Amino acid sequence: MDTKTILTCAVSGNAPFNRKHPNFPVTPAQIAASCLEAAAAGASVVHIHVRDPETGEGSRDPALFREVVDRIRDSGVDILINLTCGLGAFFLPDPENEARGLPGSDMLTAQERVRHLADCLPDIASMDITTGNQEEGDTQFVYLNTTRTLRQMAKLFQQHGVKPELEVFSAGDILFGNQMVAEGLIDNAPLYQMVLGVKWAAPSTVETILYQKSLLPANAHWAAFGIGRQQMPMVAQAALLGGNVRVGLEDNLYLSRGVFASNGQLVERAVTIIEMIGRQVATPAEARIQLGLPPRH
Repeated sequence: MDTKTILTCAVSGNAPFNRKHPNFPVTPAQIAASCLEAAAAGASVVHIHVRDPETGEGSRDPALFREVVDRIRDSGVDILINLTCGLGAFFLPDPENEARGLPGSDMLTAQERVRHLADCLPDIASMDITTGNQEEGDTQFVYLNTTRTLRQMAKLFQQHGVKPELEVFSAGDILFGNQMVAEGLIDNAPLYQMVLGVKWAAPSTVETILYQKSLLPANAHWAAFGIGRQQMPMVAQAALLGGNVRVGLEDNLYLSRGVFASNGQLVERAVTIIEMIGRQVATPAEARIQLGLPPRH
């Protein structure tokens, strides 16, 4: 274990959140400030979604992404920028006729899903290489990413020179990621992110990490994170096994039961855990070298 642990902070996410949280970042200014807070606390990477500034609902407006990215870059703070490309894959079947999608469905072409990458040119962008049943409250939907669309997205990532973070929700997702690597659709050493604890997907256990890790290509970079109360236990497990980690308000709103967290506090706690098990957190510059990314612009 001669490499350092890359620590990502996912600052806001796209899903509905507890509106009682006093400082959840919603506007571009708030999201950018939260990214800088995470950087100051020791994060290597910030993973960014944007939200409608008026309603707080998740958005995929390229102008909002551009404002957040510009604010971070204009600050002069060195932090790797990871933008989501996970939107545009939400199919809500009509319970009366599942061949028909409800008006809330949001399905886009590969080109539309990566439109903000050409404008922002982040260091990394997430690509969720999965399809599965998911639930948010009372809403049941299918997170629908066909292999056809994912291959098209991978080619567009290559054209823009953006490194994909392959987000995997189950073992089969890793096998498809390996197939894209074999087909030359992923440049250089691939980066996999294990999403653990999503309902009806891979559970947050060390056994899950060990098995999925065994499926990865020999040269792969990998990370794992847990949802909710499993966030910090998965930080410890992934770091102990030589992987990278992720925390942040996208995945968990609390420091402890009933105590709301900030992104900076979650990063600080993760840094403490990593250091207490004898590891070190990578600086953004070190993370760029480890992932084979070009130096900061």
